[in-house]
Formats: sequence, C-alpha cells, structure tokens
Amino acid sequence: MTWIALSLFTAFFESAKDVFGKRGLRNSDEFVVAWAWRFFALPFLLPLLLVIEIPSLDRPFWWALAVSGGLNAVTSVLYLRAIRLSDLSLTVPMVTFTPMLLLLTSPLILGERPGPLGVLGVLLIVLGAYLLNVKQRGLGLLAPFRALLAEPGPRLMLLVAATWSVTANVDKIGLQHSSPLFWAIAVNLTITLLLLPLAAPRLRRDRARVRANLGNLLAIGACGGLTLICQMTAISLTLVPYVIAIKRTSTLMSVGWGWLLFGEKGIANRLAGVAVMVLGVVLISLS
Repeated sequence: MTWIALSLFTAFFESAKDVFGKRGLRNSDEFVVAWAWRFFALPFLLPLLLVIEIPSLDRPFWWALAVSGGLNAVTSVLYLRAIRLSDLSLTVPMVTFTPMLLLLTSPLILGERPGPLGVLGVLLIVLGAYLLNVKQRGLGLLAPFRALLAEPGPRLMLLVAATWSVTANVDKIGLQHSSPLFWAIAVNLTITLLLLPLAAPRLRRDRARVRANLGNLLAIGACGGLTLICQMTAISLTLVPYVIAIKRTSTLMSVGWGWLLFGEKGIANRLAGVAVMVLGVVLISLS
C-alpha cells in the first residue's frame, strides 16, 4: 500500500534528521542547527503552495499558528540540545512519551478521550522507558528511572515531549482551519522566522565553521522537509493514527543509528525498551 511506504519513509527521514542533527552539532550550536533544520526544509515545502489550494484563514488559525510556532521554536532548540548532551539511543525514545501525555492534554484542550487500549499503551511506554536502563535494576526497583533522569539529554527530551503534547492539539486546531500541507508550511516558516534573530549573530560570527558544516545543515533541513511531505501525503491516504504509529518506528531506527554511527553502548536493552515503547504508541494510536 502506498500509505505504508510513505509512512515508512516518514520514519526513515525523521531518524536521518536526528543523525545529521547530532553530526551538525559537532561544529555548530543548537540555535544554528535548529534554524537550518527549518530553513533548509523550505525549498521542499514552499513550492507546494503553487499546487495546493490556499485556504481562507480565520482568527483560530492565526491564534494556533502563534502558539504552535512559538512553542515549537523553543522545542526545536531543546530537542537538539538534548541529542547533543546524551546518546541518541537514550534521548530520542523519550519522544514516545508525547502520545502518553496527549491522553491528559487532549481531553482538556479538544475534549478527546482515550479508549482502553490507550491505558495499556501508557503502561507499555512506561515499561519501555524502564527497560532502557534495566541494567541498573540491581541498585533498586526505581534505579532504571533514576539513571535515565540523571542524564541531561533524556530530561530535556521529556520536556520536549510534554510541550509537544500541547502543540499537537494546537496543530490540530490550525489544521482544521486550513489544510494539512498548508499548516505544515505555515508552521515551519513561522519557526524559521522566530529562530532567525537567535541564529543570525552566530552565523555571522562562525562563518568558516558554518561553511564547513554546510553539508550536515543542508541534510537536516532536507530530511525535515521530506518528513513533512511524506507524512502529510500519507495522512491524505489513510487514518492519521496509522501514519503516526508507523512514524514512531523512527525511534527504533535512531537507536540503531546511535550504535552503528556513534558507537553507543547498551544497545540491546535500549532496542528492547524502544520496541516496547513503540508498541505502546501503536496501541494509543488505535485507541
């Protein structure tokens, strides 16, 4: 099925974005890389305005764009800081907490409530997080959680996940008052503009390093743009939860990249933990 292939491409480009982001952070700070992530996605996104219908925009759209754009500008920086500070295989899995936290925020913001599968999915995500550091089990029942939260990267990524559990609901409002592709373009452009004042001084100050790092910066933007295009196209062909469930397999890919490209250790436990977390996401998506 076409939507399955597109969803898998979404997951692949999402995980590749993490790889190029971590590589890019070797020579540039998170403000420059976050801006590049959004800016270099625009050549893939803006031409779509020529072929999609431009919707009539009302006040809820602009309200949602301001909130989502502002919060996602912050989370873009925090996301990259998290993967700079700690292993990919520890930090990226924390984004799977977003669907779990959506079970709390969606009823408050949108009035949407989960079914029984959602509750089981929450338990699996928590169990998966436990397995990420299960080797610490000998130090006490809660030691795997304490070891995980002792790492700065996972702590920051949990903050990102919590923020995304709010912006995901705001995104739905914006999408309902426009269209999936138009909303993706509008949010990405807004984030780019908001990050520019923070990135511009660094771009001028570190021109030589930015030029040397240009390949990674271009790649993270390209992967970000292709992720959005594949995801939105897949969503147009099937139900949103199915696409998002497959997209979250990107966390498994990122764990694999962490081992293969960055020599990260403890990969067996982390893969098992992430697999359980992804299963939890699937159940929440289907609830």
